[in-house]
Amino acid sequence: MTITPPDPAAGIAPTGLIRAEAPAAGDPAASPPATKRLLPGLLAASLTLFATYGGLIAILLPSQIAVLDPAHKVQNLAIVTTTSFVFTLFAQPLAGAFSDRTRSRFGRRAPWMVMGALVGGILLFGMGSLQDVFWITVFWVAIQVALNFLQAPLTTITADRFPRAKRGGASAMIGLGTQLGMTVGVMIAAALGAQIGIGYSVFGIAVIVVTVLFVVFNKDWSSKNAAVAPFRWGPFFRGFWINPRKHPDFAWAFAARFLLILGYFAVTAYQLYLLTDYIGMSLAEAQGATLTLTLIPLVPTMAAIALSGWWSDKVGRRKVFIYAATVVMVIGLSFPLMMPNMTGMIIMSVVNGIGFGLYMSVDAALMTEVLPSEGTDAGKDLGILNVATNIPQALSAPIAAVIIGSFGGYPMLFVFAMVFAVLAAIVTAPIRSVK
Repeated sequence: MTITPPDPAAGIAPTGLIRAEAPAAGDPAASPPATKRLLPGLLAASLTLFATYGGLIAILLPSQIAVLDPAHKVQNLAIVTTTSFVFTLFAQPLAGAFSDRTRSRFGRRAPWMVMGALVGGILLFGMGSLQDVFWITVFWVAIQVALNFLQAPLTTITADRFPRAKRGGASAMIGLGTQLGMTVGVMIAAALGAQIGIGYSVFGIAVIVVTVLFVVFNKDWSSKNAAVAPFRWGPFFRGFWINPRKHPDFAWAFAARFLLILGYFAVTAYQLYLLTDYIGMSLAEAQGATLTLTLIPLVPTMAAIALSGWWSDKVGRRKVFIYAATVVMVIGLSFPLMMPNMTGMIIMSVVNGIGFGLYMSVDAALMTEVLPSEGTDAGKDLGILNVATNIPQALSAPIAAVIIGSFGGYPMLFVFAMVFAVLAAIVTAPIRSVK
C-alpha cells in the first residue's frame, strides 16, 4: 500500500478529517459496481466471520478459561472480555478510516480485510495452547482487533458498490450471514468443545480461506492513483467527531440503533437466569432450553431479514419497516409477562426474532444513507455507527442487573426492553433524508 503525494484537488472534510474529494460529475466511481458474485460473497464472508465470533465467545473461550482455573472462571472471563471491549471499542472506526485513505493496486478495502483475516487467523492457531490468563488476554485482544479490521471494510462494501435502491438486499445478505453464522458457529464449537485447540484452528482457517476467496472473486478497482491528502494526526482524530447539529440524521440513526440494541440484548444477556429464576427451571433444564430458544426462531428471523431487505428496496422506504419491527418486538416481549413459562418464552423468541429480523437489514441499509461523507469517508462513518452496536451490547448486562435489582425483578426487564424499542422508533422519525 502506498500514499500518493499531496494533490491540489484534495481537501478537508466537513468533519475535520483530511480526505480526497469525491469524484466529480463524469469521473469514475471509487469502487466497481456489484456483480452477481457479490451478494453470495457477502453472505459467505459474513457467515464465516460471525460463526467465528459466535463459536469463540459462546463456547471456546469460556471453556478454555474454565479448564484453566475452574474456581476463578467467572472473574477471569470478565477480565478477558472487559479488556477486549476497551481495546476494540474504536477498532472499527479506525479500520474504516484507514481503509478510506488506503491507496493500493488492490483497492481500499481488500488489503485491510486480508490483513485482518491473516493476523486473526494465525493467532487463533496458537490460542488453544495458552495456559496463562495474561497471554490468553493478550491473544484475545489482538484477535478481536484483527477481526474488527476485517469486519469494518466488509460492511462498507454495501455503501461502496450498491446504489441506494439496492442496499436493502445487500444488507439482508449480511444480516442472514450474521444470524446464521452465530448459530452455526456455536454448533461447530460445541462439537469441538473437548478439543479446544482444534476448534480455534478450524475457525482460523475458515476466516483466512473465505476472506481470500472473497477478495479474489470480488476484486476492487486499483486506488493507487487516486488523490489523497497528506496524513495529519490532528485532523484525523478530529474527524471522528461528527457534529449532530450539522448532521442530525446521522445522530438520530446512531441513537435509534443504540436504544434498540440495548433493549434487545438486555433480555438476551439474562436469558439463562430468566429461565431459572423467572420461569423456575433447574440449571440443567435451562441450559437445554437456551439452545432451544436459539434454534427455534432461526428460520423465521432469517425469513424476516430477507423479506424486509427486498421489500424495502421495492417500495423505496426504510422507516416504516423500523416502525413495524418495533410493534412486533413489543408484542413478542409481552408474552413472558402474560405467560411466565417456557411456552411464553418460545413465543417471545419467535415473535421477537421476526421483529429483530425486520429491523436488521433495513437498519443496515438506512445507516448507509445517512453518512455525512458517503463515498469518501464511508468506512469511518459506518465504523462510528457500529459503536452504537458494540457499546449497548457491552452495557446490556450491567443495565439489566440494575433493572432487575432496583425496579421490581425480572418482569421489569421485558417492560424496559419494550420502552427502549419504542424510543428507538421515536428517534427514527426525525430522520429526513430517508423515507
